[in-house]
Amino acid sequence: MSIKKVVLAYSGGLDTSIILKWLIETYGCEVVAFSADLGQNEELDGIEAKALSTGAVKARIEDLREEFAGEFVFPAFRANAIYEGQYLLGTSIARPLIAKHQIRIADEEGADAVSHGATGKGNDQVRFELSYMALRPDIKVIAPWREWDMKSRSDLIAFAKKHGIPVPVTKAKPYSSDRNMLHISYEGGILEDPWMEPDPGMFVMTTNPEDAPDKPEIIEIDYERGNPVAVNAERMSPAALLQHLNKIGGKHGVGRVDLVENRLVGMKSRGVYETPGGTIMRIAHQAVESITMDREVMHLRDSLVAEYSRMIYNGFWYSPEMSYLQKMMDLAQETVYGTARLKLYKGGCQVIGRKSERSLYQPNFATFEEDDVYRQDEANGFIRLLGLRLRIEALVKKGFKGE
Repeated sequence: MSIKKVVLAYSGGLDTSIILKWLIETYGCEVVAFSADLGQNEELDGIEAKALSTGAVKARIEDLREEFAGEFVFPAFRANAIYEGQYLLGTSIARPLIAKHQIRIADEEGADAVSHGATGKGNDQVRFELSYMALRPDIKVIAPWREWDMKSRSDLIAFAKKHGIPVPVTKAKPYSSDRNMLHISYEGGILEDPWMEPDPGMFVMTTNPEDAPDKPEIIEIDYERGNPVAVNAERMSPAALLQHLNKIGGKHGVGRVDLVENRLVGMKSRGVYETPGGTIMRIAHQAVESITMDREVMHLRDSLVAEYSRMIYNGFWYSPEMSYLQKMMDLAQETVYGTARLKLYKGGCQVIGRKSERSLYQPNFATFEEDDVYRQDEANGFIRLLGLRLRIEALVKKGFKGE
Protein backbone atom coordinates (compact mmCIF):
# COMPACT_ATOMS: atom_id res chain seq x y z
CA MET A 1 0.00 0.00 0.00
CA SER A 2 1.03 3.59 -0.64
CA ILE A 3 0.56 5.36 2.68
CA LYS A 4 1.19 9.04 3.41
CA LYS A 5 -0.11 9.49 6.94
CA VAL A 6 -1.31 7.04 9.58
CA VAL A 7 -3.24 7.60 12.80
CA LEU A 8 -2.01 5.00 15.27
CA ALA A 9 -4.02 3.97 18.32
CA TYR A 10 -1.10 4.50 20.70
CA SER A 11 -0.94 3.38 24.32
CA GLY A 12 2.77 3.85 24.90
CA GLY A 13 3.09 0.18 25.79
CA LEU A 14 5.35 -2.41 24.23
CA ASP A 15 3.41 -3.18 21.07
CA THR A 16 2.40 0.31 19.97
CA SER A 17 5.81 1.79 20.83
CA ILE A 18 7.45 -0.64 18.42
CA ILE A 19 4.66 -0.20 15.84
CA LEU A 20 5.17 3.56 15.69
CA LYS A 21 8.83 3.16 14.69
CA TRP A 22 8.03 0.19 12.41
CA LEU A 23 5.38 2.13 10.48
CA ILE A 24 7.87 4.91 9.73
CA GLU A 25 10.57 2.47 8.64
CA THR A 26 8.27 0.22 6.61
CA TYR A 27 5.96 2.70 4.89
CA GLY A 28 8.04 5.88 4.97
CA CYS A 29 4.92 7.66 6.23
CA GLU A 30 4.06 10.22 8.85
CA VAL A 31 2.48 8.89 12.04
CA VAL A 32 0.04 10.71 14.29
CA ALA A 33 -0.07 9.00 17.69
CA PHE A 34 -3.56 9.06 19.20
CA SER A 35 -4.04 8.19 22.85
CA ALA A 36 -7.50 7.97 24.38
CA ASP A 37 -7.74 9.02 28.01
CA LEU A 38 -10.18 6.46 29.37
CA GLY A 39 -9.09 6.86 32.97
CA GLN A 40 -5.86 4.85 32.90
CA ASN A 41 -4.30 7.52 35.14
CA GLU A 42 -0.50 7.41 35.43
CA GLU A 43 -0.14 5.28 32.30
CA LEU A 44 -0.60 8.49 30.28
CA ASP A 45 2.26 10.29 32.04
CA GLY A 46 4.88 11.35 29.52
CA ILE A 47 3.11 9.61 26.65
CA GLU A 48 3.16 12.64 24.35
CA ALA A 49 6.90 13.15 24.75
CA LYS A 50 7.52 9.45 24.26
CA ALA A 51 5.52 9.34 21.02
CA LEU A 52 7.30 12.38 19.61
CA SER A 53 10.74 11.07 20.59
CA THR A 54 9.94 7.77 18.84
CA GLY A 55 9.17 9.61 15.61
CA ALA A 56 5.52 10.70 15.59
CA VAL A 57 4.83 14.00 13.79
CA LYS A 58 2.07 14.74 16.27
CA ALA A 59 0.69 13.23 19.48
CA ARG A 60 -2.95 13.77 20.39
CA ILE A 61 -4.35 12.83 23.78
CA GLU A 62 -8.13 13.06 23.93
CA ASP A 63 -10.06 13.10 27.22
CA LEU A 64 -12.87 10.60 26.60
CA ARG A 65 -13.62 9.65 30.19
CA GLU A 66 -17.16 10.99 30.41
CA GLU A 67 -18.09 9.69 26.97
CA PHE A 68 -16.66 6.28 27.82
CA ALA A 69 -18.58 6.00 31.09
CA GLY A 70 -21.84 7.61 29.98
CA GLU A 71 -22.20 6.38 26.40
CA PHE A 72 -20.42 3.03 26.42
CA VAL A 73 -20.11 1.57 29.93
CA PHE A 74 -23.52 2.67 31.22
CA PRO A 75 -25.50 1.36 28.20
CA ALA A 76 -23.80 -2.02 28.54
CA PHE A 77 -24.49 -2.13 32.26
CA ARG A 78 -28.13 -1.18 31.71
CA ALA A 79 -28.27 -4.47 29.80
CA ASN A 80 -26.36 -6.39 32.53
CA ALA A 81 -23.79 -7.34 29.87
CA ILE A 82 -21.40 -10.09 30.92
CA TYR A 83 -19.43 -12.54 28.76
CA GLU A 84 -19.41 -16.22 29.73
CA GLY A 85 -20.77 -15.44 33.17
CA GLN A 86 -17.73 -13.54 34.48
CA TYR A 87 -16.13 -11.00 32.15
CA LEU A 88 -17.59 -7.48 32.38
CA LEU A 89 -16.20 -6.55 28.95
CA GLY A 90 -13.89 -3.73 30.04
CA THR A 91 -11.59 -3.97 27.03
CA SER A 92 -14.35 -4.90 24.58
CA ILE A 93 -16.44 -1.81 25.39
CA ALA A 94 -13.47 0.55 25.03
CA ARG A 95 -12.38 -0.47 21.52
CA PRO A 96 -15.31 0.97 19.53
CA LEU A 97 -14.90 4.32 21.32
CA ILE A 98 -11.18 4.43 20.51
CA ALA A 99 -11.92 3.50 16.89
CA LYS A 100 -14.59 6.21 16.65
CA HIS A 101 -12.17 8.98 17.61
CA GLN A 102 -9.32 7.44 15.65
CA ILE A 103 -11.44 7.83 12.52
CA ARG A 104 -12.41 11.37 13.53
CA ILE A 105 -8.75 12.32 13.96
CA ALA A 106 -7.86 10.67 10.64
CA ASP A 107 -10.40 12.97 8.99
CA GLU A 108 -9.07 16.02 10.82
CA GLU A 109 -5.41 15.24 10.08
CA GLY A 110 -5.94 14.22 6.46
CA ALA A 111 -4.67 10.69 7.13
CA ASP A 112 -5.28 7.94 4.60
CA ALA A 113 -4.76 5.04 7.02
CA VAL A 114 -5.21 3.89 10.61
CA SER A 115 -3.26 1.32 12.57
CA HIS A 116 -3.65 -0.64 15.80
CA GLY A 117 -1.51 -2.88 17.96
CA ALA A 118 -3.80 -5.91 18.15
CA THR A 119 -2.28 -9.29 17.36
CA GLY A 120 -3.51 -11.73 14.74
CA LYS A 121 -4.56 -14.10 17.54
CA GLY A 122 -6.74 -11.75 19.52
CA ASN A 123 -10.19 -10.22 19.60
CA ASP A 124 -9.14 -6.56 19.43
CA GLN A 125 -8.16 -6.71 15.76
CA VAL A 126 -11.77 -7.59 14.97
CA ARG A 127 -13.23 -4.96 17.29
CA PHE A 128 -11.08 -2.19 15.81
CA GLU A 129 -11.53 -3.14 12.20
CA LEU A 130 -15.28 -3.80 12.29
CA SER A 131 -15.63 -0.33 13.83
CA TYR A 132 -13.47 1.20 11.09
CA MET A 133 -15.62 -0.48 8.44
CA ALA A 134 -18.82 0.84 10.00
CA LEU A 135 -17.52 4.39 10.45
CA ARG A 136 -15.30 4.94 7.38
CA PRO A 137 -15.29 1.98 4.98
CA ASP A 138 -12.71 3.53 2.62
CA ILE A 139 -9.94 3.93 5.24
CA LYS A 140 -6.79 1.84 4.81
CA VAL A 141 -5.93 -0.38 7.77
CA ILE A 142 -2.44 -1.46 8.80
CA ALA A 143 -2.25 -4.35 11.25
CA PRO A 144 1.51 -4.81 11.87
CA TRP A 145 1.16 -8.09 13.77
CA ARG A 146 -0.26 -9.60 10.57
CA GLU A 147 2.55 -8.18 8.43
CA TRP A 148 5.92 -8.09 10.15
CA ASP A 149 8.28 -10.99 10.81
CA MET A 150 8.40 -10.57 14.58
CA LYS A 151 6.72 -13.55 16.21
CA SER A 152 6.74 -12.87 19.93
CA ARG A 153 6.93 -10.21 22.59
CA SER A 154 10.55 -11.25 23.15
CA ASP A 155 11.22 -10.18 19.53
CA LEU A 156 9.56 -6.85 20.27
CA ILE A 157 11.68 -6.29 23.37
CA ALA A 158 14.79 -6.92 21.26
CA PHE A 159 13.52 -4.46 18.60
CA ALA A 160 12.92 -1.83 21.26
CA LYS A 161 16.41 -2.28 22.70
CA LYS A 162 17.96 -1.98 19.22
CA HIS A 163 16.14 1.30 18.54
CA GLY A 164 16.46 2.74 22.05
CA ILE A 165 12.73 2.68 22.72
CA PRO A 166 11.84 2.49 26.46
CA VAL A 167 9.06 -0.03 27.15
CA PRO A 168 7.35 -1.06 30.42
CA VAL A 169 7.64 -4.82 29.79
CA THR A 170 10.63 -6.94 30.65
CA LYS A 171 11.44 -10.62 30.34
CA ALA A 172 10.99 -10.88 34.10
CA LYS A 173 7.44 -9.42 33.89
CA PRO A 174 6.21 -10.35 30.42
CA TYR A 175 2.43 -10.34 30.74
CA SER A 176 0.38 -7.80 28.79
CA SER A 177 -2.10 -5.44 30.44
CA ASP A 178 -4.81 -3.05 29.27
CA ARG A 179 -6.32 -0.47 31.60
CA ASN A 180 -9.20 1.98 31.60
CA MET A 181 -11.54 3.33 34.26
CA LEU A 182 -13.75 0.24 34.08
CA HIS A 183 -11.05 -2.38 34.54
CA ILE A 184 -7.54 -3.63 33.99
CA SER A 185 -6.83 -6.90 32.20
CA TYR A 186 -3.77 -9.15 32.28
CA GLU A 187 -2.89 -11.90 29.84
CA GLY A 188 0.03 -13.72 28.27
CA GLY A 189 3.47 -14.48 29.64
CA ILE A 190 3.44 -16.07 33.08
CA LEU A 191 -0.37 -16.24 32.98
CA GLU A 192 -0.43 -18.69 30.06
CA ASP A 193 -0.34 -21.59 32.52
CA PRO A 194 -3.97 -21.75 33.73
CA TRP A 195 -2.88 -23.74 36.80
CA MET A 196 -0.55 -20.98 38.05
CA GLU A 197 -1.95 -18.48 40.54
CA PRO A 198 -1.42 -14.85 39.53
CA ASP A 199 1.33 -12.99 41.37
CA PRO A 200 -0.39 -11.03 44.19
CA GLY A 201 1.90 -8.09 43.39
CA MET A 202 0.46 -7.86 39.87
CA PHE A 203 -2.82 -6.22 40.87
CA VAL A 204 -3.09 -2.43 40.85
CA MET A 205 -6.79 -1.53 41.25
CA THR A 206 -7.71 -3.83 44.15
CA THR A 207 -6.32 -4.69 47.54
CA ASN A 208 -5.70 -8.37 48.17
CA PRO A 209 -9.00 -9.47 49.81
CA GLU A 210 -7.11 -11.07 52.71
CA ASP A 211 -5.50 -7.71 53.42
CA ALA A 212 -8.68 -5.64 53.00
CA PRO A 213 -10.19 -3.83 56.01
CA ASP A 214 -11.57 -6.04 58.77
CA LYS A 215 -14.65 -3.82 59.08
CA PRO A 216 -17.37 -3.98 56.38
CA GLU A 217 -18.40 -0.80 54.56
CA ILE A 218 -22.05 -0.07 53.75
CA ILE A 219 -22.87 2.02 50.68
CA GLU A 220 -26.06 3.05 48.88
CA ILE A 221 -26.37 3.58 45.13
CA ASP A 222 -29.31 5.41 43.53
CA TYR A 223 -30.56 4.43 40.06
CA GLU A 224 -32.65 6.29 37.50
CA ARG A 225 -33.77 4.47 34.34
CA GLY A 226 -31.14 1.84 35.01
CA ASN A 227 -28.24 4.27 35.39
CA PRO A 228 -26.39 4.84 38.67
CA VAL A 229 -26.62 8.54 39.51
CA ALA A 230 -25.54 8.87 43.15
CA VAL A 231 -23.50 7.13 45.84
CA ASN A 232 -24.58 7.71 49.43
CA ALA A 233 -26.96 10.41 48.13
CA GLU A 234 -24.15 12.36 46.43
CA ARG A 235 -24.92 12.84 42.72
CA MET A 236 -22.00 12.45 40.33
CA SER A 237 -21.26 12.40 36.64
CA PRO A 238 -20.89 8.92 35.07
CA ALA A 239 -17.07 9.03 35.06
CA ALA A 240 -16.82 10.45 38.58
CA LEU A 241 -19.26 7.85 39.93
CA LEU A 242 -17.42 4.94 38.33
CA GLN A 243 -14.06 6.18 39.58
CA HIS A 244 -15.51 6.69 43.07
CA LEU A 245 -16.82 3.12 43.14
CA ASN A 246 -13.45 1.88 41.88
CA LYS A 247 -11.79 3.48 44.88
CA ILE A 248 -14.28 2.03 47.36
CA GLY A 249 -14.38 -1.41 45.76
CA GLY A 250 -10.64 -1.54 45.29
CA LYS A 251 -10.09 -0.85 48.99
CA HIS A 252 -12.18 -3.91 49.85
CA GLY A 253 -10.70 -6.21 47.19
CA VAL A 254 -13.91 -6.38 45.14
CA GLY A 255 -13.95 -7.36 41.48
CA ARG A 256 -11.09 -9.79 40.79
CA VAL A 257 -11.79 -12.43 38.15
CA ASP A 258 -9.55 -15.19 36.81
CA LEU A 259 -11.06 -17.08 33.87
CA VAL A 260 -10.32 -19.01 30.71
CA GLU A 261 -12.50 -17.47 28.01
CA ASN A 262 -13.37 -18.42 24.44
CA ARG A 263 -11.91 -15.94 21.97
CA LEU A 264 -13.73 -15.11 18.76
CA VAL A 265 -10.85 -16.46 16.65
CA GLY A 266 -11.37 -19.94 18.07
CA MET A 267 -8.83 -20.47 20.84
CA LYS A 268 -9.21 -20.38 24.60
CA SER A 269 -7.32 -17.70 26.50
CA ARG A 270 -6.67 -17.08 30.16
CA GLY A 271 -7.49 -13.58 31.35
CA VAL A 272 -7.21 -12.02 34.79
CA TYR A 273 -9.30 -8.92 35.43
CA GLU A 274 -9.89 -6.27 38.08
CA THR A 275 -13.28 -4.52 37.80
CA PRO A 276 -14.11 -3.13 41.26
CA GLY A 277 -16.57 -0.35 40.43
CA GLY A 278 -18.23 -2.28 37.62
CA THR A 279 -18.79 -5.30 39.86
CA ILE A 280 -20.52 -3.13 42.45
CA MET A 281 -22.62 -1.38 39.79
CA ARG A 282 -23.87 -4.64 38.27
CA ILE A 283 -24.89 -6.15 41.61
CA ALA A 284 -26.64 -2.95 42.70
CA HIS A 285 -28.41 -2.62 39.35
CA GLN A 286 -29.81 -6.14 39.56
CA ALA A 287 -31.03 -5.44 43.08
CA VAL A 288 -33.03 -2.40 41.96
CA GLU A 289 -34.33 -4.28 38.90
CA SER A 290 -35.58 -7.08 41.15
CA ILE A 291 -38.24 -4.83 42.68
CA THR A 292 -39.06 -2.56 39.73
CA MET A 293 -39.03 -4.67 36.56
CA ASP A 294 -41.99 -6.72 35.37
CA ARG A 295 -41.35 -10.46 35.50
CA GLU A 296 -41.95 -11.23 31.83
CA VAL A 297 -40.00 -8.18 30.66
CA MET A 298 -37.10 -9.27 32.86
CA HIS A 299 -37.15 -12.86 31.63
CA LEU A 300 -37.33 -11.78 27.99
CA ARG A 301 -34.49 -9.28 28.54
CA ASP A 302 -32.41 -11.92 30.32
CA SER A 303 -32.79 -14.29 27.37
CA LEU A 304 -31.05 -11.68 25.20
CA VAL A 305 -28.20 -10.74 27.53
CA ALA A 306 -25.84 -13.48 26.35
CA GLU A 307 -26.32 -12.51 22.69
CA TYR A 308 -25.97 -8.80 23.50
CA SER A 309 -22.75 -9.51 25.39
CA ARG A 310 -21.34 -11.58 22.52
CA MET A 311 -22.01 -8.68 20.15
CA ILE A 312 -19.85 -6.42 22.31
CA TYR A 313 -17.17 -9.06 22.78
CA ASN A 314 -17.06 -9.83 19.06
CA GLY A 315 -16.84 -6.19 17.97
CA PHE A 316 -20.32 -5.46 16.63
CA TRP A 317 -20.97 -2.28 18.66
CA TYR A 318 -21.87 -0.30 15.53
CA SER A 319 -23.98 -3.00 13.88
CA PRO A 320 -27.72 -2.69 13.09
CA GLU A 321 -28.52 -5.62 15.37
CA MET A 322 -26.69 -3.96 18.26
CA SER A 323 -28.62 -0.72 17.76
CA TYR A 324 -31.87 -2.70 17.76
CA LEU A 325 -31.00 -4.62 20.92
CA GLN A 326 -29.82 -1.52 22.76
CA LYS A 327 -33.18 0.13 22.18
CA MET A 328 -34.89 -2.92 23.63
CA MET A 329 -32.56 -3.00 26.62
CA ASP A 330 -33.12 0.68 27.32
CA LEU A 331 -36.89 0.39 27.02
CA ALA A 332 -36.80 -2.28 29.73
CA GLN A 333 -35.08 0.23 32.04
CA GLU A 334 -37.86 2.85 31.99
CA THR A 335 -39.14 1.69 35.39
CA VAL A 336 -35.77 1.00 37.03
CA TYR A 337 -35.62 3.72 39.67
CA GLY A 338 -34.52 3.07 43.23
CA THR A 339 -31.72 2.52 45.71
CA ALA A 340 -29.59 -0.52 46.51
CA ARG A 341 -27.74 -0.90 49.80
CA LEU A 342 -24.62 -3.06 49.73
CA LYS A 343 -22.06 -4.42 52.17
CA LEU A 344 -18.44 -4.60 50.96
CA TYR A 345 -16.13 -6.92 52.85
CA LYS A 346 -12.90 -8.71 51.89
CA GLY A 347 -13.66 -9.21 48.21
CA GLY A 348 -17.40 -9.64 48.66
CA CYS A 349 -20.23 -7.37 47.56
CA GLN A 350 -23.53 -8.34 49.17
CA VAL A 351 -26.94 -6.75 48.69
CA ILE A 352 -28.49 -6.04 52.08
CA GLY A 353 -31.37 -3.81 51.01
CA ARG A 354 -33.28 -2.34 48.09
CA LYS A 355 -36.11 0.21 47.87
CA SER A 356 -38.04 2.15 45.24
CA GLU A 357 -41.10 4.36 44.98
CA ARG A 358 -41.94 2.28 41.89
CA SER A 359 -41.51 -1.03 43.63
CA LEU A 360 -43.62 -3.94 42.41
CA TYR A 361 -42.88 -5.78 45.64
CA GLN A 362 -46.00 -5.44 47.79
CA PRO A 363 -45.70 -6.92 51.31
CA ASN A 364 -49.47 -7.30 51.69
CA PHE A 365 -49.46 -9.77 48.78
CA ALA A 366 -46.17 -11.53 49.57
CA THR A 367 -46.58 -11.91 53.33
CA PHE A 368 -46.65 -15.30 55.01
CA GLU A 369 -48.88 -13.82 57.67
CA GLU A 370 -52.64 -13.40 57.40
CA ASP A 371 -53.81 -11.08 54.60
CA ASP A 372 -57.08 -10.02 53.01
CA VAL A 373 -55.91 -9.36 49.43
CA TYR A 374 -54.96 -12.85 48.21
CA ARG A 375 -57.26 -15.89 48.02
CA GLN A 376 -55.09 -18.99 48.37
CA ASP A 377 -57.79 -21.34 47.08
CA GLU A 378 -57.58 -19.64 43.66
CA ALA A 379 -54.28 -21.44 43.19
CA ASN A 380 -56.15 -24.74 42.72
CA GLY A 381 -57.45 -23.95 39.25
CA PHE A 382 -54.26 -22.14 38.29
CA ILE A 383 -52.11 -25.18 39.07
CA ARG A 384 -54.52 -27.64 37.38
CA LEU A 385 -54.51 -25.62 34.15
CA LEU A 386 -50.76 -25.03 34.35
CA GLY A 387 -50.13 -28.76 34.66
CA LEU A 388 -52.82 -29.96 32.21
CA ARG A 389 -50.39 -30.90 29.43
CA LEU A 390 -48.27 -32.83 31.93
CA ARG A 391 -51.32 -34.82 33.10
CA ILE A 392 -52.32 -35.61 29.50
CA GLU A 393 -48.80 -36.79 28.62
CA ALA A 394 -48.65 -38.99 31.73
CA LEU A 395 -52.06 -40.51 30.96
CA VAL A 396 -51.05 -41.31 27.37
CA LYS A 397 -47.87 -43.02 28.60
CA LYS A 398 -50.03 -45.17 30.88
CA GLY A 399 -52.13 -46.24 27.92
CA PHE A 400 -55.14 -44.01 28.47
CA LYS A 401 -57.05 -43.67 25.15
CA GLY A 402 -59.97 -41.53 26.26
CA GLU A 403 -63.62 -42.29 25.59
